[in-house]
Amino acid sequence: MSAHAADNTLRMFQDYSPETHLPDALCEKLAKTHYENFTVGSMFLPRELRRHVYNVYAYCRVCDDLADETGDRDLSVRLLEWWRSELHECFEGNPRHVLFKALAETVTEFNLPIEPFEDLISAFLQDQSTTRYKSFEDILNYCTRSANPVGRIFLRLLGYTDDARRELADCTCTALQLANFWQDVGVDYEKGRIYIPLEDMLRFGYSESELRNHVVNASFVRLMRFEIARTRELFERGSALSGQISGIGAADVELFNRGGMAVLRSIERNRYDVFRKRTKVSKSQKVLLMLGWCVSRFYHRLARERSDI
Repeated sequence: MSAHAADNTLRMFQDYSPETHLPDALCEKLAKTHYENFTVGSMFLPRELRRHVYNVYAYCRVCDDLADETGDRDLSVRLLEWWRSELHECFEGNPRHVLFKALAETVTEFNLPIEPFEDLISAFLQDQSTTRYKSFEDILNYCTRSANPVGRIFLRLLGYTDDARRELADCTCTALQLANFWQDVGVDYEKGRIYIPLEDMLRFGYSESELRNHVVNASFVRLMRFEIARTRELFERGSALSGQISGIGAADVELFNRGGMAVLRSIERNRYDVFRKRTKVSKSQKVLLMLGWCVSRFYHRLARERSDI
């Protein structure tokens, strides 16, 4: 992503004309033109529900761009505080920014609370002041606000608010955030941040100087192998969620998980060299993941029908 991503994202909405655009259409455009390792609003979702997924995604995407792509931490703080004020206007029934005009419909229809939206801004503000994390627990705490709110909102769009499903969604969302950290080790360092726990770097004998110079040695491989192993464990725990989603939404929940696991496998195939080639899940890979889900669903249903005979 270019250094002007935040400006470009906001300009997309500034160019909005009520005569030629609908707020929802702009949110959908942002969702479809921005790369993610997971599928945003797959074809398995009904069109009407996809619209709301795009509205939520657009909010999250702008938050992320304002935090990461300005190149100026003070500016990012000001923009995020402004975005928070727009969020509050939205929840008070007075959406001003075009994105919030779209999001307001989603908030009203699904009775969404403001807390997860606030949590995301809180995490992105933290990024402007906290650039190192001592322990894995510190990273997990960050993920409770940077990633888990997205899964909780998505569950609400599907009609679920129970703790059991939320905990499984948290596992997958945290794992997705961690997978993103591991694939972007070099990119994040260029922004002045290290998300690898410092205690882990010390444990495996990998220094910040080596990180700065993109050194991939035995210590780095052991470090990455360790981080990926516990990230995979979170994905495996979260994988149970799709089986607890009846009807619509099950495929998307499964694809979130499969997309994240594909990132981990790609890092391993690249022998943990995340500096010279950024790991991506291509469109063709995403299609294969969808087909894999369809096949597994078919055989699961067939086995169930046979057991009932």
